[in-house]
Amino acid sequence: QVQLVESGGGLVQAGGSLRLSCAASGRTFSSFAMGWFRQAPGKEREFVAGIKWRRDTAVYADSVKGRFTISRDSAKNTVDLQMNSLKPEDTAVYYCNAIDYGLRQSLGSWGQGTQVTVSS
Repeated sequence: QVQLVESGGGLVQAGGSLRLSCAASGRTFSSFAMGWFRQAPGKEREFVAGIKWRRDTAVYADSVKGRFTISRDSAKNTVDLQMNSLKPEDTAVYYCNAIDYGLRQSLGSWGQGTQVTVSS
């Protein structure tokens, strides 16, 4: 089983930045794409951004487009999410996972996630 460990979350004021990192251990498939999701209290988990392992093609939710940037290092099995111009509504637990790039849906089990809290 692939283990996913998210890190980099924290408390930041509105307008600030955070960089999240996802480290995958175990076997991964190069054909997989990876994505970030988030879940705010009382809300469903939602897709944030996705990227293919073999290409730097990326896709973003409209709510974060222009503010967040996803990147990956295929050799290290890591996927980062640079979050700029953070808003209080970005507050959520952020998770990474393998995804179907076209469907923007997760394919694996969830890790612990990392908490991002944006204060106003």
